[in-house]
Amino acid sequence: MKMLALIWVLAGSALSGDAREENLARNAGEVRQVPSGLPVASLLGPKRIPPSAAPDVVGAFRFLCGPGQLSYDDPIVYRGQPGKAHLHQFFGNLGANAHSTYESLRKSGESTCQNELNRSAYWMPAMLDGKGNVVRPDSVSIYYKRRPASDPVCKVAGKDCVGIPRGLRFVFGWDQTRPNEPQPENTKLFNFKCVNVWTPTTAAFPDMVEPMKACKPGQWLSATIATPQCWNGVDLDSSNHRSHLADMVRDRNSGKNACPASHPYIIPQFTMGVGYSIEAGDEPKLWHLSSDAMLPPALRRPGASFHSDYFEAWEDDIRLRWEAGCIDKLLNCSDGDLGDGQILSRGKHYPQRQVSRRLVAVPENADHGAEHHAANSAR
Repeated sequence: MKMLALIWVLAGSALSGDAREENLARNAGEVRQVPSGLPVASLLGPKRIPPSAAPDVVGAFRFLCGPGQLSYDDPIVYRGQPGKAHLHQFFGNLGANAHSTYESLRKSGESTCQNELNRSAYWMPAMLDGKGNVVRPDSVSIYYKRRPASDPVCKVAGKDCVGIPRGLRFVFGWDQTRPNEPQPENTKLFNFKCVNVWTPTTAAFPDMVEPMKACKPGQWLSATIATPQCWNGVDLDSSNHRSHLADMVRDRNSGKNACPASHPYIIPQFTMGVGYSIEAGDEPKLWHLSSDAMLPPALRRPGASFHSDYFEAWEDDIRLRWEAGCIDKLLNCSDGDLGDGQILSRGKHYPQRQVSRRLVAVPENADHGAEHHAANSAR
């Protein structure tokens, strides 16, 4: 299971369940709970309590996703407008589309992320091989991490450490509302490197140019991106789908990172690591993201437009359990381990060592015609 090993490389006291639910409801804009109707008990299995994450100061909850649907939809930026986006590679909820809402995600859809207890939708620009194909990733690792709520730093670096708000949605990484501007801040948000199982063979770069010069058949391109950590405590979305969240900034007086006063709540940050295998016959120098076409020629380097979207739709009780069991108890939880003696079972879409149908033809955009298809096929 070398590929799974690669993906894992990539990527105090807890509040009671009732207290965390009350806190979540207060801070989530009163979004109502939507029952999924899932047989929760049958989607869980037994597991030993994992080890402490100490001396690290954050608890972690990790799991793997397989690649899902390819679509020109974007339920956040272009909700209700099928086919208007560049081509996206989705993970998680297989039913996610341009019309998705929190309610629809909660009520339906198989999941490529462990199992249906996580019906959240995650998506990113599709990787194109420059020959008319999409390169599907072998696997995706996602891990959420944050200091335990009992850590005194929570009330120094912000107002409090809280859970992920129900129904939160946002875009992170390269900002497509500023396509003509250099975005040097992105070097802190995402990177690319070539990896040989456990060992990186290149340094991390802000685009794919150098890693793809070095990547050989049998190795992988690793793409990693991380979310903001600070929430304004009010909004689940915003007009630009970004400003309700913020990154920590260095405090001038203490020299330590803290959330800005406008975004005082520290939520679990998640990092997404995407692994693409390189095979004989590939021409990695031609690879690029579908969104790279949005960059002006002077800034158009393969991968420089890396960004991702997230639409939260976890089973409420399960999310509260891994926040309390893994993060608030400073545990090191992997493979869907909830940190309380149970684990998410592996569903039928759990990733295998290497994805089947790694290369698929760039799909036509039925809603926007051949011109849109051609733009996504070649740079």
